Amino acid sequence: MDTLDLTVDLVVAPGLTCWEWKDEDEYAHVRRLGLVSDTEHRAVDAARGEVLAMLAERSGIFAQAERWAAWRWDPAWSTPRLPRPVPATRR
Repeated sequence: MDTLDLTVDLVVAPGLTCWEWKDEDEYAHVRRLGLVSDTEHRAVDAARGEVLAMLAERSGIFAQAERWAAWRWDPAWSTPRLPRPVPATRR
């Protein structure tokens, strides 16, 4: 799978009371370098508008925000553990 991180992120307060764009300077830099085309930039701008509309309407990914903000780890659950590393084999 290929992915492309466009360097800019939306940071939203848990209560959805405020938000900010993070790493705008990095996004501007990759634009100057030509890593984000004009077409991709227009798509990013459209996506920004869409996500801010969802935030305002409390729809889409923000529809269950109050429920997720209240989520807590159940102390009865066991602590997750990573599997042990597999020893490297010699050639």
